[in-house]
Amino acid sequence: MAKRSASQELLEFEIRFYERLLNEHPNFPEVLAALGNSYTRSGLYDKGLALDLRLIRLRPHDPFAWYNLACSYALTKQSDEALKTLNRAVELGYDDFSYLMKDPDLVSVRHAPALKQLLKAHLSQKMSSS
Repeated sequence: MAKRSASQELLEFEIRFYERLLNEHPNFPEVLAALGNSYTRSGLYDKGLALDLRLIRLRPHDPFAWYNLACSYALTKQSDEALKTLNRAVELGYDDFSYLMKDPDLVSVRHAPALKQLLKAHLSQKMSSS
């Protein structure tokens, strides 16, 4: 049996901690987000997606919740949903496009024409409102 690294042990501890906390407080947005992040870091993308879907029901106007949902869709190879969800995140105010273009979670959609159109449309809107 392979020995786990200290970082793996810490990540497993985080997951157990957040799962217990979420069990006691199922609608705690900060815990949903933290556990979703821990799941993603562990490669448990489907579990992260399920939490992100719960989170946007609690925070339907939060651009970062929508952005994280888009990342989960991309990681689970649901490119169309990822792109639609990224669009929603941008509509709600997400604008860290330099990070978006290097986010490893979005590698599966980074070169999609729809993403390029989204960025172009947002830049056009930004220029016309200045």
